[in-house]
Amino acid sequence: MKKQTLVALSLAICSFSFAQKKELKAAEKAIKSNNFAEAKTAINQAESLMSAMDDKSKDKFYFLKGQALYSNGAGNLADFDAALESFGNVKSAYPAEIAKLKQDITNALLQKGNGFYEKNDYSSASKYFERAYNVTKKDTAYLYYAAATAVNVKEYDRALSLYEQLRDLGYTGIGTQYYAVNKTTQEEEVFQSKELRDLSVKSAKTHIKPFEKTTESKKPEIVKNIALIYVSNGDNEKALQAMKDARAESPDDINLLLSEANVHFKMGNTEEFKKLLEQATQMDPDNAELQYNLGVIASESGDNDAAKSYYEKAIELDPSYSNAYINLSALILGKEEGIIKEMNGLGSSAADDKRYDELREERQNLYREAVPYLTKALEMDGDNINAAKTLMNIYSILGETAKQKEMKEIVDSIESGN
Repeated sequence: MKKQTLVALSLAICSFSFAQKKELKAAEKAIKSNNFAEAKTAINQAESLMSAMDDKSKDKFYFLKGQALYSNGAGNLADFDAALESFGNVKSAYPAEIAKLKQDITNALLQKGNGFYEKNDYSSASKYFERAYNVTKKDTAYLYYAAATAVNVKEYDRALSLYEQLRDLGYTGIGTQYYAVNKTTQEEEVFQSKELRDLSVKSAKTHIKPFEKTTESKKPEIVKNIALIYVSNGDNEKALQAMKDARAESPDDINLLLSEANVHFKMGNTEEFKKLLEQATQMDPDNAELQYNLGVIASESGDNDAAKSYYEKAIELDPSYSNAYINLSALILGKEEGIIKEMNGLGSSAADDKRYDELREERQNLYREAVPYLTKALEMDGDNINAAKTLMNIYSILGETAKQKEMKEIVDSIESGN
C-alpha cells in the first residue's frame, strides 16, 4: 500500500512539473511570435503552479512575465512598472538580457513621454520621464525633465518633490544637449535624449544634421524653482531658506531678490523688504522693468510715494512703458475713494454744501491729473480697453461730451476687434 502511494505521488509531481514547463514553453513561444496576449495567458496559468517551481523555473517565469508585460513597448505605465518588478524577482539568470530589456523600457518610456510632450500633455510626459529615470536611477536628466514638465501644468507639489531629489543628488545638468534639423520646417530642434534624437534621424527620418551642444548648469534654476514653489504654497520660512540657497547660486538674479522681498513683505518684515528693494535698484538702476516691478511692490505695501517715483523712473528709462502710465493713473485715481466717502457723509447745511463743492472740484482735478497718463498709455497701446473705458468715463463726469463721444468710438472699435 505504501509503495502504491509513493508511485501515485511521484506521478503527480511529474505531472505538475510537466505542466509548469508546458506553460512556460508556451509563453516563451508566444513572446518570440510577438503574441503577448497569448503569452500573458500562459503566464497566468503558470503562476498557479509557482509553489512547486524550483529556483531555475522561477527565474524563467519572472523573466518571461516581464517580457509579456513590456510587450515590446506596447504596454502602459502600469505594465512597465509590473515588468520591471518581475525582472527584479529574477535571482541569478538572464543578467545581460534583463539589462537590455531595461534599456528598451527606458527608451520606450522616453519615446512615449516625448510624444505626450509634443502634444502639450505635460502631466503625462512628466510621469513617463520620471519612470525612465527610476528604471536605473542613473540618468538624472530624465528626473529634471519630469520636474520641468510638472511645473508647466502647475503640479507644484509633485514638481517640488522632484526638484528636491535633484538638489539632494547634486544634479547640475551640465552635459550634452542633442539637436537635429527638422526636415519640414528646416529649424533646429532639441531632443530629450540622444536615443530620441537618433530615432528621429535614423528610424523616423523626420530630422537631419544631428549635432550636440554643451548645456549650462541647471542648479540655479532648480534651487530657484524650489524657492518659488515654497512661496506659491505659502511656506514662507522654507521659502526664505530656499531663497538664500538660490541667491547663493545666482547672486545677480534680480527676480530672485524681488521674490525674496515679496516673501518678507507677506511676513510683515518691512525693514528687510525695503533693504532688498534698495539692493535691487543698486544692482540694475537702468532696468525699466525692474523699476516698474519695484513700483508694483511699493504700491502693494502702501508706499504710494515710492511707487510713483519708481513708475516715473521706469517711464524715464522707457517712455513707451504703457503699464507704468496705467499704474500712475491708478495711484492718482486711488485717492478718489476717500473723497467720495467724505462727500457721502456730509449733511445739508450751508457749510456741508460748501465742503461738497470743494470735494467735487478736488475729485474732478484728480480726473484731470490722470488723463495725460491714460492718454499716453492708449497712445503706446492702442488696444488697451481699460485705458479707453476709463478715459470715456472721466470725460463723461467732466462733461466733455465731444471727447467722451470720441473715446466711445475707440472703445467700440477695440471691443469689436477692428
